Amino acid sequence: MKFLKSIYIHKQFYIYLAVVSVCFLVSYWLPLLYPIAWILAIVLTVLLFTDILLLYRFKKAFSARRLLPDKLSNSDENAIPLTLNNRYPFQIFVDVIDELPIQFQKRDFSYKISLKPNEHHDFIYDVRPVERGEYVFGNLNVYISTRLLIVKRKYQFQNEQMVPVYPSFIQMQKYDFLAIGNHLTQIGLKKIRRIGHTSEFEQIKNYVVGDDYRTINWKATAKQAQLMVNQFQDEKSQPIYSVIDTGRVMKMPFNGLKLLDYSINSALAFSNVALKKHDKVGLITFSKNIEHVLPAIHKLTYLNKILEALYSINTQFNDSDYGLLYAQIKRKVTHRSLLLLYTNFEHISALKRQLPYLQAISKKHMLVVILFENTELETLISSNAEDIQSIYHKTIAEKFAYEKRLMVKELQKHGIQSILTAPEELTINTINKYLEIKARGLL
Repeated sequence: MKFLKSIYIHKQFYIYLAVVSVCFLVSYWLPLLYPIAWILAIVLTVLLFTDILLLYRFKKAFSARRLLPDKLSNSDENAIPLTLNNRYPFQIFVDVIDELPIQFQKRDFSYKISLKPNEHHDFIYDVRPVERGEYVFGNLNVYISTRLLIVKRKYQFQNEQMVPVYPSFIQMQKYDFLAIGNHLTQIGLKKIRRIGHTSEFEQIKNYVVGDDYRTINWKATAKQAQLMVNQFQDEKSQPIYSVIDTGRVMKMPFNGLKLLDYSINSALAFSNVALKKHDKVGLITFSKNIEHVLPAIHKLTYLNKILEALYSINTQFNDSDYGLLYAQIKRKVTHRSLLLLYTNFEHISALKRQLPYLQAISKKHMLVVILFENTELETLISSNAEDIQSIYHKTIAEKFAYEKRLMVKELQKHGIQSILTAPEELTINTINKYLEIKARGLL
């Protein structure tokens, strides 16, 4: 039974069979062809059994392995390595079919290659998940055939391997590496001119050309008989929270990824940068209820806890309760903090309904409201209108885009910082805003 389940007829065999059948058919009019047709049929039968013998004679003649990582990174290209080993003493043709998780909705994965005797071969394919959660890889199916191309033998490896998809740790590592390498401008991060000083004094040092003369320490200068200046450093260990709205407005997808997952990926990358800047980081997620509240802590290992919390966000995309958010922040966040609120409003009226709560939060904390541009509307606006219907659509799109800019002005009018960004540029713009606030000493 196991033998029958593993043997398949090669499509080339049907071509051979068709040739033999045509010979038998034509022999009805050309009798001389009849014995030739029988010879071809016998030869094909012999080759069939020979091919089967070649494929099944050797035990453990082929092996394959899928090397899955511990976790996959959401919205990124993740490499999945496969390794193939041919232990047959002759050349074989290999067709690899990997059963990808149902979330990818891809059923045509196939990789074909020919392997020489005792040859080892490695190759890599990429997958891009757009949802967090558990992804189950099915069987790794391999079909082997010889040069005769009559039958194929099926090998099956690694039944059902599960790998979780976490928020984009690849994006987080990318910004971390570039920060260490001092190449931030290559990815759009800006150098912010520092205005004034923060409150932490570092040391007194000798004056050098270019130092701000306003920092001259006259007492130290008189004592040392040379110009001495005070040196300041960035104020450290300031509490910073990523506040993520998991409600209905965050369900909109761009390039297959929901706004919620863009926010989750950005919050993870930003938290890592803030920790490296010696600030405390925390997390609040909310919609109809408060879901996660992680207090702001400065500890590099704390990033793992934030990662797990972001991974476990599960929402029904209900309407968000900003009154509940205000009450929770008032009760739990007792020190002045930087709050980065990831949310979205499609209409100015929706913003105005929540504006009293945002104003109340901003009275005690530095609040930054992060809104998303509708990039599909921008594409529509930039296209040429060719008929009345397209003019109508373009006009409506311009109205929605204008309302987004009105929201930014409305927030500024009430002293609330804001970011209006395309989803793909969310992380860069968020980190830039953080660096600007730190440089200007606004917190």
